[in-house]
Amino acid sequence: MADFRRWILALAVLSLFVGFASAQPSLVCSSNAGSTPTIRSEGMTELVGDIVITCAGGAAVTAGTTIPTANITIFFGTAVTSRTGFTSSSSEALLMIDDPGASLAPSAIAPFTWGATQPQVVCPTPSTGCTAETSSIAGPTYSNSGSNILALGAHNVYQGLVSGNSVTFQGVPILAPGTTGNRVFRITNVRVNASGLNASGTAPAPVNAFISVSGSTALPLTNSQIVVGYATPGLKASVRLPDNSGGIGSTGTPFPQCTSTSPSTSKGGQAAAYLRYSANFGTAFKNRTATALGGPGAPGYVQQNIPGAIYNNSESGFVLPSLTNSSGYTAGLADFGTRFKAVFSNIPSGVTVLVSTTNIISGAPAPSTAAPYAVLVLSETSPENGSSAPVLAATTTVGGVPVYAITPVNGTATAVWEVLASNTNTNQNFDFLTNIGYSSNTSSNSPATGPMTVNMSYAPNPTQGAFSASSGAAASSSLPIPRFADTSTATTFATINLCTTTLLFPYVTTITGFETGLAISNTSADPFGTSVQDGSCTLYWYGNPSGTPNPANTTTPTIPHGTTWTGTASSAGFAGPNFTGYMFAICNFQYAHGYAAITDIGVRNILSAYLPLIVPNADLTHRTGGTPETLTH
Repeated sequence: MADFRRWILALAVLSLFVGFASAQPSLVCSSNAGSTPTIRSEGMTELVGDIVITCAGGAAVTAGTTIPTANITIFFGTAVTSRTGFTSSSSEALLMIDDPGASLAPSAIAPFTWGATQPQVVCPTPSTGCTAETSSIAGPTYSNSGSNILALGAHNVYQGLVSGNSVTFQGVPILAPGTTGNRVFRITNVRVNASGLNASGTAPAPVNAFISVSGSTALPLTNSQIVVGYATPGLKASVRLPDNSGGIGSTGTPFPQCTSTSPSTSKGGQAAAYLRYSANFGTAFKNRTATALGGPGAPGYVQQNIPGAIYNNSESGFVLPSLTNSSGYTAGLADFGTRFKAVFSNIPSGVTVLVSTTNIISGAPAPSTAAPYAVLVLSETSPENGSSAPVLAATTTVGGVPVYAITPVNGTATAVWEVLASNTNTNQNFDFLTNIGYSSNTSSNSPATGPMTVNMSYAPNPTQGAFSASSGAAASSSLPIPRFADTSTATTFATINLCTTTLLFPYVTTITGFETGLAISNTSADPFGTSVQDGSCTLYWYGNPSGTPNPANTTTPTIPHGTTWTGTASSAGFAGPNFTGYMFAICNFQYAHGYAAITDIGVRNILSAYLPLIVPNADLTHRTGGTPETLTH
């Protein structure tokens, strides 16, 4: 009986220890996205939302114990493009343990977790990771008092190694938080090539992140796949009328070859179009940083270094000034704010393109103190100089609008503007005035006639060789951030037209016994200094009954300046016999005048003569106010 009682007592003690052991919760971790931002499908370096792994439970660990490590890899459905070239070829993508420095946030309220009060200490060997030991802190100051914590001064920031579609954090200490508090692993500053996703305006593409853990210890995740963003087109570009009242026609604004348009840069040229860059969602256009115009050094600039803060309204992410790469770039800091590019093509020799140096609101330059505000910059890749953008000064002012003259090279001119103030709470429009200027010389066919086009896009992009499409879509240590794919299409914004004159001959007849004599004079040679032009006239005949074809159009020989062409309506190739109606003559020179005489061919000596009407020419109407230029001679 005594032995039986001893066995009962032993089993009770064993049961108690098993109960104690079972009371220790096992380590459980879950992942989620700190945010799921809408990102631009044109972007090659789009910041996705933070990946946050939160762990709870696990056994208590004695202070001074070396913490086991793991390698954490995140895979994406497109290339990771975070800036590289940091320590041991690492990147600006960072993994932080327990959000170090979060207590510095203005909104933080005590008690803080131990990790949040610690400085951000970067592991200097990202290819292998860093060892760390445990510590313990007692007292009411910290919300995780008594839980397992990293020792004071331990490395709590790990740099990611980028390879294609993945980023890996090597040798990360995995310490269970114990019975109280949580352990947080935050991954931030991951940029991806959103242009590699199949996004459209109606079907945004999700950015999926897949988490894999390997190494000497486990990180048991209840979910290893999360969505960290949605890609959709960010920019809608349009070309508008010179008074910005609506969309421009398919042929753009007409300009007559024979009329100069204030070619001197001191006069600013003549309005051709407005270029409108419209945001498809609020954060499609961003400042360089979230807190001030410009970057570090600008008045009012506040460092973006609070873990967990959302900086979706800026091109920069979590900025860590102590971490710079071999090219001098700071981790997390973009090179500039959103930039817009306009590439003008098919610009004839002698034509100058002038653009406004700021965006225009209600006909006036946008104020620099409020959003939306953008400025003309030196080039699409020119870096900001500390606190300011590389602004191009105005050449002259037109109607209170500062403009800058761009001389085309081989028929191409480029303008780039940078957003310095953006209101990401609304879908914004940035409008920029475009003028053209040239001196007319019709005797030399200058400027050459034809349409001029513009391609509107984000900048920088592979067009014009800023970088190749393949290199821009991959991680780089030196290529600019942000950068974009070029999704633009050419749109005609202006057309140089031959100067023409349209004459209406209201009555022409060749019925039996009658004839109409026609005369057209090219009076561009005159004593008034008019530019001379030589050209033919095309005659358009109208008058046959419905269903009966009119005579075919007729083209006269070239009529040299200072001469008169004559002909009869019944001649072969003209109206022919038995025609009664009217005729338009469109002449490829500015100053045409005509004469018509109707006779009965001498039977009864009847003669009637008239001067044809000069029809106002739409090509001589600049759409700045809708008033045709006056033809004077």
